Parts: sequence; structure tokens; C-alpha cells
Amino acid sequence: MVAGVTSPLRLTDIAAQAQVSEATVSRVLNGKSGVAAGTRHKVLAALDLLGYERPVRLKRRSNGLVGLLIPELTNPIFPAFAQVIEQALAGHGYTPVLCTQTPGGATEDELVEQLEERGVTGIVFLSGLHADAHADPSRYQRLAARGTPFVLINGFNEQVNAPFISPDDRAAAEMAVRHLEDLGHRRIGLAIGPTRYVPSARKEQGFVAACPSAEAEGLIQRTLFTVEGGHAAGGALLDRGCTGVVCGSDPMALGVIRAARERGLRVPEDVSVVGFDDSPLIAFTDPPLTTVRQPVRAMATAAVGALLEAVAGTPVQRTEYVFQPELVVRGSTGQAPGAG
Repeated sequence: MVAGVTSPLRLTDIAAQAQVSEATVSRVLNGKSGVAAGTRHKVLAALDLLGYERPVRLKRRSNGLVGLLIPELTNPIFPAFAQVIEQALAGHGYTPVLCTQTPGGATEDELVEQLEERGVTGIVFLSGLHADAHADPSRYQRLAARGTPFVLINGFNEQVNAPFISPDDRAAAEMAVRHLEDLGHRRIGLAIGPTRYVPSARKEQGFVAACPSAEAEGLIQRTLFTVEGGHAAGGALLDRGCTGVVCGSDPMALGVIRAARERGLRVPEDVSVVGFDDSPLIAFTDPPLTTVRQPVRAMATAAVGALLEAVAGTPVQRTEYVFQPELVVRGSTGQAPGAG
């Protein structure tokens, strides 16, 4: 029996779940030294997964608060990022403060002000105003001047002196087009968000560079990053004879599939659709969605690492770190009608 732990707790179960020895579990639960941080995390995770309450001695004091600003929670890619970022921060002893923006709610600037009032150690911005080419970048310059460390994910502005973390959006669009081209598609459309946003503009550039059609510009629909936006864009592209559609997000791709079915078209027999993100559960749609996977874990971990380097006072390279996406082929893409 471990001191201070109630009788239902079984070291055997925790050791099996964490894939470590019972002796290691005992050292962690009794707060002993000599256990690697990664091993300690595995034991605590096993404790949580098995439903045991942590002993009081294991409840560490926070090193500080770190703000996490995201646009909203309805697109599943944002909660996916938030979860990894929060796990990484917690692993370093920081308490994450999640802030989301909703129509009519607090603005990014207001949320930053509230976080600074609470004395946050740093801030992570995900798909914020830094991704909007029309937004004033001076807000970030002022934040830096106040001495608040921050890192920015998904978006880039050369006027902001901070670390940026991005997927290679141009490569993502190019690989999606190449995939459809290899399947025999020659009339390929793009459903994308407004090009005032850097990720959209970059995907459009990649699409135009790779598209086999001389009419590439005429086969681009700029819309909202939602199912409804994809539905509207998909309808327009299908009416123009597209047999393949590349989308700027997974929800948009689901909207395109809905538009195809409303026209009596089958996916992928008549129309092939490619999403972007590979957000959770997207492999279980009907059909399972072919998509370009955004490397969420690698990007989120790098963002936290860069932020904590700045918090520690270590000079951080003020540049954009670009991560390579991956094409994940599933059931929503197939041979073009008449091809093969």
C-alpha cells in the first residue's frame, strides 16, 4: 500500500496501464526523485485514465498561466490543437487559459487585455489576426514591447517580430491537386476561404501552380471555412463541370459532398473531394474523407517549446517554422469518370 493512497488503488493496474514497473509507480506516487519526467507523466496519465484521484503530494503548484487564443471550437481542428498545447503546457507545470472568440463576443485585443490583467506568463495565438493580411500588425508589436512572450500558429506577417508555426499550405494544395490529377481528373476546383487570410492565399498559390487546367483561376470559389461555405462553393464548382474538388478545411469538404449528393452525384464515383486538416473523426465520415493532414502534434509542441524558450529568457529565432503536411488517402477520392 502506498502511503496516503486509498485502498482501491492497485499498483499492478497502474503499472500495466503505464507500462512501467510497480516500483516505478510507487516512487511516483510517493513523490520520490529519480524518475524521468516522461515516465512520471505516463504514470500520472495512467492514474487519470483509470479514474484514481491523485494523492495530495502530487498536486504541483503552477509555474504560471499561459493564454491560448483560438477562433472557435466548432471546427474540430481547433480543439485538437488546444488539447495538445494544453497537455504540453501542463507537462511543464503551466496552467493554460483557453480563450475562444464568438460572434458578438470579446475581440482578440480584449481577450489579450484580460489575459495580461491576470498576469499571464505568455500567450499562444492560433489562427488569430496575425493570419489576416488586412489586420494591423502593430497590436503584436505593442504586446512585444510590453514584454509578454508569445508565439503565433497558422499565419504569418513579416512585420511581427515573433516565432511563427505553420504548415506548408502551398505544398498541401499542390499534393491534393497532384493526387486528383493522378486519378485522371482534369477539371479540378478549389473551395477556399477568403484570400485575405495567409493560409488561404498560400493554398490558392499552390493550387494555381499545380492545377492542370488553364482555367484554374475560374475554378476557385472563395467562401467560408464551414460546411455551409463548402456546400455553396461545391455547388458552383460542380455546376462548372468539376470532377475533383480541393477544399481548405474538412468541414468545407463535407459541404461539397452534400452538394454533390443533392445533384445526384456519387462520391467518389462521379466526384472526388479532398479536405484539409485531418481533424478528429474525419476518417469515419461517409465516405471516409481523403484529406491533407496538418501535423498538429508537431506544430503544437514546437509552439509551446518556442514560447517557453522565450519565457526563460533564451533568445528565440524570430522566423517562421514550416511543417510538412501529409496526404491521407481514403474513400472520397477515386478514378475520374471515364478515366482508367
